[in-house]
Amino acid sequence: MFRATIHGLPFGNRARHLSRVEPRQELVLIPDPPGPIEDVWVHLVAGDPLGHLPREIARWLAPWMRSGGSTRARVLKVGDETVPSWKRLIIEVKCVS
Repeated sequence: MFRATIHGLPFGNRARHLSRVEPRQELVLIPDPPGPIEDVWVHLVAGDPLGHLPREIARWLAPWMRSGGSTRARVLKVGDETVPSWKRLIIEVKCVS
């Protein structure tokens, strides 16, 4: 289990979805296909993208997920526009074999 900030909220107008996000809300993590950059994307259960996990985490988590590992993610904290974008959404992730 670990906690992480979500990056990339300002791009693609993704931050607009934060008004629908509340603490303890479940989220979905989706790894990118194998490639030069490893990303794990964070989505609302409805499918809307919010951003991605930090690359330091995605570097090991994406290959693990693609090889069959699964995760459970939930919101811990949601900040407003006064909080820097990379600290605005904090989640908790549980890795399940």
